Amino acid sequence: MQSEQKTLLLLKPRGFCAGVVRAIDIVRIALDAFGPPIYVRKEIVHNRYVVEELTAKGAIFVDSVEEVPPGERVIYSAHGVSPEVRDASLLRHLRVIDATCPLVTKVHVEAVKFAREGYSLILIGHRDHDEIIGTLGEAPNATQVVGSAAEVERLTVPDPNRVAYLTQTTLSLDEARDIIEALQRKFPNIKGPAAQDICYATENRQVAVKEVAHEAGLVLVVGSDNSSNSNRLVEVSRNLGTPSYLIENYRAIKPEWLAGITTIALTAGASAPECLVEEVVDFLRHQGYTNLRELEVMPENVRFGLPPEIVEAIAAAPAPAAMD
Repeated sequence: MQSEQKTLLLLKPRGFCAGVVRAIDIVRIALDAFGPPIYVRKEIVHNRYVVEELTAKGAIFVDSVEEVPPGERVIYSAHGVSPEVRDASLLRHLRVIDATCPLVTKVHVEAVKFAREGYSLILIGHRDHDEIIGTLGEAPNATQVVGSAAEVERLTVPDPNRVAYLTQTTLSLDEARDIIEALQRKFPNIKGPAAQDICYATENRQVAVKEVAHEAGLVLVVGSDNSSNSNRLVEVSRNLGTPSYLIENYRAIKPEWLAGITTIALTAGASAPECLVEEVVDFLRHQGYTNLRELEVMPENVRFGLPPEIVEAIAAAPAPAAMD
């Protein structure tokens, strides 16, 4: 009797978003243009493979700008930094290259604006995430962080009619919606950002999982365990009743996950490189998942420009020698 053909649904969009591509390019170009060492504050993006690859090229990752020798170049990660970090860099005369994702910068600008206008600011997100730590630093005395709808009930503010909210860019859409609705019930006059803070790539990858979760017996998400948007993809699938696991690479796949599963959906968080996805596809092909279908839920063509320091470095680079 012929065994049932096994299917692998490869979701698109997946993997690197524009902010991640920009951040990694900044480190690579800086290393080429200026030579190592190039210091990077925190992980440039939350992916172990990417960090190890850049380390091998000469990048030095540090937790604090105080670890960077005075006068050296330092790159801020895609997650952004607080004004306190910028001030510390100035004191050490560091040559800063800012790789903060423009969508995170948007949230920082909104935080400053609301605080200057006298609003109590509610920041929706995960307290220990680098992005939230950086945004909180813009207006620490006016800002409170909430991570669940239950926490909203415990909030107290000086003036319930002067409250605003912002969100981490990598949250689950459903999670953020529930918290925002709780805030609106508690503070009927609350203000929010002109456009949602959750980034386009986070949204697109979650929408793609929602589209196909019902077709699959298992959803696999390639990404590191400290990647917020990757963890959210796992949650989205599980909330729809489809088992899902976050995997660093194909070696993390456990045989028991595949038992009895005829259709697997595969995606990747916004900081996971495509080469890791290709390795998973190859591994699953050898497990019998030979019917490969790529499903593009929506096109994704966003690009972000590079910071001026990098543009100038590219312009100053010598032209390649002409071929005979």
